[in-house]
Amino acid sequence: MSNKGLWLLVLIAAIGAGGYLYWQQGAKQSPAPPPAPPVAEKPAEPPASAGPEHPIAETEKVALPALDESDATLVVALSGVIGQKAVANFFHITGMVRRFVGAVDNLPREKVAQKLMPLKPTAGRFAVSGEGDEAVLSPENYRRYAPAMKVLEAADARKLVAVYAHFYPLFQQAYAELGYPNAYFNDRLVQVIDHLLAAPSARAPVRLARPKVMYQYADPELESLSAGHKIMVRIGPENAEKVKSKLRELRAELTVRPMAPEARNQDTPTSGKP
Repeated sequence: MSNKGLWLLVLIAAIGAGGYLYWQQGAKQSPAPPPAPPVAEKPAEPPASAGPEHPIAETEKVALPALDESDATLVVALSGVIGQKAVANFFHITGMVRRFVGAVDNLPREKVAQKLMPLKPTAGRFAVSGEGDEAVLSPENYRRYAPAMKVLEAADARKLVAVYAHFYPLFQQAYAELGYPNAYFNDRLVQVIDHLLAAPSARAPVRLARPKVMYQYADPELESLSAGHKIMVRIGPENAEKVKSKLRELRAELTVRPMAPEARNQDTPTSGKP
C-alpha cells in the first residue's frame, strides 16, 4: 500500500501552520533544529463514548511499528515518495505521528504550539506591503505555498483515506496520549475538517498591526479567529479554496454523514472591514 496518501493528509493539516512563526515574527530566520517529540498539556477529557461517530473502515491486519519507534519507518516511506532531500528540508522527523495529531487537535483553538508542527516553517520571507498603519499582508506570501499546493491538488482522496486507515491505530494511540482515552481521533479529524471548511474569506487588503514584535491582524474580527481559520486567511483566497476543495473530497471518504451547513459554504465573508 502506498504511503503517499498519509503524508499528503499531514500536508493538508500543516500547510499554513508550517509558516506560523514567520507570520508572527515578520522576519526571515534560519530554521531551528528539529525539536524533541512534543508533549502536549493534557486537555479536559470529553465524556465517554459508546463508539466512534465516524468509524474507520477495517483494513488488512498488518504489523505496525510501535509509536515510539515509528519515525524511522515513516521517514523511509516518505522519502520514497518525495525524496530524502525534501524530507530533510520540510519535515520535522521526530515524533511525526504525535505532531500531526497534536496539530489537528489544536487547529480550532487559539494557538498551535510550534512543537506540534509536522512541517518546518514555510520557505521564503514573510512579506508586508506598506509600513505603520498602512501595513497590509502582501500577495507575495500566497506564492510561497505554491509547491505544497501542487502536491495537494494531485492527491487522490480515496487513496489518502485508505492509507490513513491503514496507519490509524498509531494516530488513535497518540490521541489517547493527549488525554482522550475515551474519544476517537477520526471523529476529531472530521470535526476539524468541518471547522476549516467554515473558515471566512477576508477581503483584500488584509491590514496588519504590529503593537510589539509580532504582526497581528488589524481587524479585531480576524485577530479573534482560531489558529486554523487564521491559517486559511493567511495563505490567500485561491490557496484556501484549493485546500477546502481537497478537504471536501477527504471528508466524503472519511464519513458518509452530510457536512454541517456552515461547512458547505465555500467562503463566508467577514464583515466589510478589510
